[in-house]
Amino acid sequence: MNSTDITSTGKAPIVLIHGLWMTPKSWDTWAERFRAKGHEVVVPGWPGIDDRTVEDIRRNPEALKGIGLKQIADHYERIIRALPVKPIIMGHSFGGVITQMLADRGLGVAYVGVAPGQTAGVTALPLSTLWTGTPILANPFGRNGAKPLSKRHFHFTFGNDLPRAASDLLWEDYAVNSYNRVFFEGVTSVLNEKGGVTRVDYARTDRAPLLLIAGEIDHVVPPAIVRAIEKKYRSTGSPAIVERKEYAGRTHRLVSQDGWEEIADEALAWAVSHAAQPTASVA
Repeated sequence: MNSTDITSTGKAPIVLIHGLWMTPKSWDTWAERFRAKGHEVVVPGWPGIDDRTVEDIRRNPEALKGIGLKQIADHYERIIRALPVKPIIMGHSFGGVITQMLADRGLGVAYVGVAPGQTAGVTALPLSTLWTGTPILANPFGRNGAKPLSKRHFHFTFGNDLPRAASDLLWEDYAVNSYNRVFFEGVTSVLNEKGGVTRVDYARTDRAPLLLIAGEIDHVVPPAIVRAIEKKYRSTGSPAIVERKEYAGRTHRLVSQDGWEEIADEALAWAVSHAAQPTASVA
């Protein structure tokens, strides 16, 4: 890949990575806002989702079965290496896990994890986080399945700032089946820092700057997890930049909840300003 940091327009391209139970459509807000600011924005779907509609995936989720985190990370690596320059990489939820895995491969000029799940060795697991995975984890024989997300569970995981009826409307527009294997791999990696699928080198000194974003009332990735991720990176003494921001009153739906514009603008401004600083002393 060309090591140049920006395109001919003077702006870094941006790759957006969606999370579990979602499709690229979940990024429509940020993607359009970033394009309006002159950035090329690439929003690929996970393998099996690709550019399919929500309705089509619900009708036939077979392509989601058995796919794990390494396959997804490899999929994004191929897409990123085909770009003419290194991008800014942003990921939401499990997309934030993948973003950290790609950061460990040195594929971006800056990274933003929006309510990012923890990588291997980050052991914080609040009860609300465990509850979000209960429908999947309760059936170990369904490890390679693609379980639907109920409207009730969507309300707990994504719509907990809304009345149930309003949350159900969002479910209709956005929610798709799970990649069960992804959830199992994420959980089992927590206690396996050296051998877990999501392992990264927290001490890496040449990792481009990483921003971690948390929402105050997020049930899936509460602030305690994001703080634990930051602490894990900082505890190594690496000079690579890792910073954290928390937003009051925000749920796991940080990319589309009312007021998302503030978070999008601040995330982009941070990434652009730090993209030219691959390493620096930890504050």
